[in-house]
Amino acid sequence: METKFITITQNDQHELDIKKSRFIANGFRIKTEQEATKFIAEIKSLHHKANHHCFAYMLGVDDHIQRASDDGEPSGTAGVPILEVLQKNHVHNTLVVVTRYFGGIKLGAGGLIRAYSNATSQLLEQTGLVNRVEQTLLHLTITYAQLDQLTHWLKTHAYQIQDTKYTDQVVVAVAVTTHDVDSFQEALKNLFRGQIAFQPQGTQYNEIPFKNDD
Repeated sequence: METKFITITQNDQHELDIKKSRFIANGFRIKTEQEATKFIAEIKSLHHKANHHCFAYMLGVDDHIQRASDDGEPSGTAGVPILEVLQKNHVHNTLVVVTRYFGGIKLGAGGLIRAYSNATSQLLEQTGLVNRVEQTLLHLTITYAQLDQLTHWLKTHAYQIQDTKYTDQVVVAVAVTTHDVDSFQEALKNLFRGQIAFQPQGTQYNEIPFKNDD
């Protein structure tokens, strides 16, 4: 089962100029096909003098909805290349509309495929991706003498302290990816020879930066 839920950081725009044609890529976070239709209509209205508004989008954790449109470009030269970039980057709930203002010079099928693909991939690179993960907020109770060691361990393992409370002991709040909670607790139990207490405070979905290394 897909364990990552990757999407774009925010709605954004990126433009390419290729042989006098303008390719304006707009990316949107969406949750429904109705939202996708709305954004496509907005782009068409904004750029009503453009020649083409090609798009692709994927919806759902398993991408059960996938749509693509060439909007008058030769079949397979626009919508599919956009969709393939979304698929390669494993992004969910994302719509990309690439608007083209024709500059008078034909690019050919290969040129169009590269243009629409590059406009999309550069948009994703510019905007950045995030992974929406379920995290459990844990309260870690330790002694004052353990605080420096715990802080160092958390920093070394890329965990951020969300809050610290000082009473007769120290309570440190840390968000941990839910499926990593057991291994996280086991590692700290070993580090402190069992002299640490954990109290789960519930779960929440957080977005963390994601880099696709494919």
